[in-house]
Amino acid sequence: MKLKNIYLLSTALLAVVGSTASAQMTLNGAGATFPAPLYQRWFAEYNKTHPDVQVNYQAVGSGSGIKQVIQGVVNFGASDAAMTDEEIAKVANGVVMLPMTAGSIVLAYNLPDVKELKLSRDVYAGIFLGTITKWNDAAIKKDNPTANLPDLAITVAYRSDGSGTNFVFTKHLAAISADFKTKVGEGKSVSWPAGVGGKGNDGVTSLIKQTPGTIGYVEYGYAKQNSLSMASLQNKSGNFVAPSAKSGASTLASVEFPDNLRIWPSDPAGAEDYPIATFTWLLLYGKYDDAKTAATLKDIVKYGVTDGQKFADELGYIPLPDKVVKLVEDKLAKVQP
Repeated sequence: MKLKNIYLLSTALLAVVGSTASAQMTLNGAGATFPAPLYQRWFAEYNKTHPDVQVNYQAVGSGSGIKQVIQGVVNFGASDAAMTDEEIAKVANGVVMLPMTAGSIVLAYNLPDVKELKLSRDVYAGIFLGTITKWNDAAIKKDNPTANLPDLAITVAYRSDGSGTNFVFTKHLAAISADFKTKVGEGKSVSWPAGVGGKGNDGVTSLIKQTPGTIGYVEYGYAKQNSLSMASLQNKSGNFVAPSAKSGASTLASVEFPDNLRIWPSDPAGAEDYPIATFTWLLLYGKYDDAKTAATLKDIVKYGVTDGQKFADELGYIPLPDKVVKLVEDKLAKVQP
């Protein structure tokens, strides 16, 4: 009798475990490394109040994220470059692009004896063109007369993977430098004239930390979290502006979105604007075959653009303006089960 009761109890427990397992939902996403720390924080926080929902996000770069959305192998993607009309046309269920957060792309450098560094538009374009190759170059010294600039070769660190950070940074350089536009161009992947490549924002961050004399472009949050030195960049108004939440927000404050919510302020004109700031997008399908998947993703997005924004500043991102939150919520309604 006792054995029978134990058997019945074991069977009941297995049924409960099986029921719980079946209630679990796992969502898979992939894409941009730029917003990865914030997205992963959101998904972890969401899981605390929705333990039945697990979100796996792979920070593999915007190019790979877009590719996986087109292939239909993920529930959502992420890209700092959004998606082109041609890319969207390859997705049978359509794509809804949602700007979820924003941030600045900074020029982080490793010069232990140089605490502050100003780089003019001509200088930082020249560095990434490979035409300015020494830290004590006269063009750099001109704007940093008291800095202890070493007689040291400049090592450029760039993104080796197809990335939205590449897209935004090269789009800006092409906007301020005719030579860069002609010789390098813009895109998620370009052929850099000089330097060493690292995969993802974390790969470039590691290169900068490892080698004195290195300069590279990374998202502000990565530089902040790794205590990297960041240059003040000259903006279109001629002012040198340090990267910060305030200067990044100034850049994005006047952005007017088109209906598809895809826009980049490539060379902002405001006197206090930091010159390289961008939104970054989640890529949802316009229609999901599974109603529960669609509803859960929509709930996660609503959390991200509302309560989730409170984590933005501490992680080095720019909280979304209220008007952008409203645009995202309106666009989200177009996602169908």
